Amino acid sequence: MQAYHLDSSGNMGGLVLRDTSTPEPGDYEVLVRVHARSLNFRDTMIMQGRYPLPAVSGVVPLSDGAGEVVAVGSNVKRFAIGDKVAGSYFPQWQSGRLTMEQAAEQYGCTRDGMLAEYVLANEQGLVRTPQHLSYAEAACLPCAALTAWSALNGPRRIIPGETVLTIGTGGVALFATQFARMAGARVIAITSSAVKAAVLKEHGAHEVVNYVEHPDWDKQVRALTAGRGMDHVIETGSIATLPKSINSAALDCQLTLIAALASSAKAGDALDPRIFAGLLNIRRVFVGSRNDFEEMNRALELHQLRPRIDKVFAWEEAGLAYQHFESRQHMGKVVIVG
Repeated sequence: MQAYHLDSSGNMGGLVLRDTSTPEPGDYEVLVRVHARSLNFRDTMIMQGRYPLPAVSGVVPLSDGAGEVVAVGSNVKRFAIGDKVAGSYFPQWQSGRLTMEQAAEQYGCTRDGMLAEYVLANEQGLVRTPQHLSYAEAACLPCAALTAWSALNGPRRIIPGETVLTIGTGGVALFATQFARMAGARVIAITSSAVKAAVLKEHGAHEVVNYVEHPDWDKQVRALTAGRGMDHVIETGSIATLPKSINSAALDCQLTLIAALASSAKAGDALDPRIFAGLLNIRRVFVGSRNDFEEMNRALELHQLRPRIDKVFAWEEAGLAYQHFESRQHMGKVVIVG
């Protein structure tokens, strides 16, 4: 089989295609023919050597992929040949709270990931994908979709009639927009252009604020809510956007921190007094467990919801897919098929 490997970090030159033998499943393992995989921001961080968890030298990259079960071990109970599956971001995390040991095992970082023709996995680290989705669509789910789902569904689940703020048109932001609309919430989105605003409205946003036209976009958000502010904020921006996200928050808002990227802003700028007064709840989300993934898939199937795919690249164009993703011009997910 063929697989891409990260022989070195720092640039695209470290991505090398190699031929290797196709693995055979052990007693509790499943062999998956991967048909599609998608890129996430963490994958570019790993390539650049900036991810908090050091990658194994020569690892096969990418956490997200979907494919077909082609062989199973003698003791496998959860799957059969022909099942359509995707891998869990943390293959050892089935339910409950995430432990350090579970967090330390990740596809495409500390163990071989999805940028291969075949992937071998323990049956506990896989889920069935929604029947209405193609392989390319299902490959978008393990990280971005589940992160958005976890942000809105625990520990304080979104309820109909609440307001949700999303930032940008990346995978997590678009999924959060779709999930919030599906739950009956009002969605206000922040973006930078009319083209992106149209995409956000197409995927469920009720109102969109252009932050180029309105640099003080937090004031616009509060105006749209008659001064009340947002019940949920899905912070996918950076430390630079966090102060305005906090300014957009209502009393007892649930602000979910997806990314906290370095920027020119000082960390102290984000330390709003409401945090210490208990009037604003900030939490981090680390994707979700396998049980969360399966719960989300049931909702996706019930509502026939589909992810937005920005662009699909062929197997031999993996490097171009990385470059397109790193340009940050995409709206939705970037997928590699083949």
